[in-house]
Amino acid sequence: MRHPSMSGSPLAVLLVCWLGLGPALATAQPGGGATSVVTPALGSPVLLPQARAIELRAQASGHRYRILVSVPGTPAPPSGHPVLYVLDGNAGFPVAAFVARTVERRQERTGQTPPMVVGIGYPGDQDFDDAARRRDYTPHPTRPPAGAPEGGAEAFLDFIEHDLKPMLRQHFPVDGHRQALFGHSFGGLLVLHALFTRPTQFSAFLASSPSIWWHDNALLKRVPASVPNCDACRPRVQISVGELEDRIPPGQHSAQTLALLASRPMVLSARQLAADLRSRADWRERVRYLELAGEDHGFAWMPALVRGMDFFLQPSPVIGRSQP
Repeated sequence: MRHPSMSGSPLAVLLVCWLGLGPALATAQPGGGATSVVTPALGSPVLLPQARAIELRAQASGHRYRILVSVPGTPAPPSGHPVLYVLDGNAGFPVAAFVARTVERRQERTGQTPPMVVGIGYPGDQDFDDAARRRDYTPHPTRPPAGAPEGGAEAFLDFIEHDLKPMLRQHFPVDGHRQALFGHSFGGLLVLHALFTRPTQFSAFLASSPSIWWHDNALLKRVPASVPNCDACRPRVQISVGELEDRIPPGQHSAQTLALLASRPMVLSARQLAADLRSRADWRERVRYLELAGEDHGFAWMPALVRGMDFFLQPSPVIGRSQP
């Protein structure tokens, strides 16, 4: 997918992908003669419905982000549109925008208010910018690594709060009390970090396959004791993980790879965290845990996103542990 430059009006419809029409087509000549080869022209631009894009620079860090926005086609309620923020926006935004349009088509039956979807991505053609997401989605480590930068979670959350949210409020009617954050893997780690350090920044936290193992489970060791007793915040939480994530994938693996996989349990860590939160009286009714049947780490984020949007839009929390 190739994106055009981010010039012109900041709210112009810019999310464009170019579709080639596939291999050359063989056509038979009249009268049964020899076939000729016809190469079709390059296809026309395809716009994602109701989608807008802007490149936004963080005032504090100077990092650049591609912000993708999908606005419901129906009028906003008096309180404004609920907002779902999707990390790894280059990959996740088209999926989330489609699900939101489905909610819009079904709202008369379900009573759910369709959300505005905001994808937070990065410039370039990559679905996942590994270096940038490792920089932005990880809390500050106790032992800074010698390699790629880590530990920018606080700066990234500041960007959302002080740069992105004000920009959206300026251009769209948004509901400041109904806002959710979705992230997968390192993005899920960031969602949990935000939950434990800024529980009022969002009303729902949707952590898909969170990398709880990061830096020897540092996140769990830092969970503030005061968060479960926060009187000013009542966030809802979905923690999900693919059923197959702790299984050794097929193929030949070195002893080092096997040891690395064993040191990064996904299902057990997510299950334990959800159980810990639900054991606290004031959180029990606000936490949902999902083990997604048949899903591994690479694809678990898609059903987690669908289930998470439904969870976010429900008028009351879904209680307990669910299976799809």
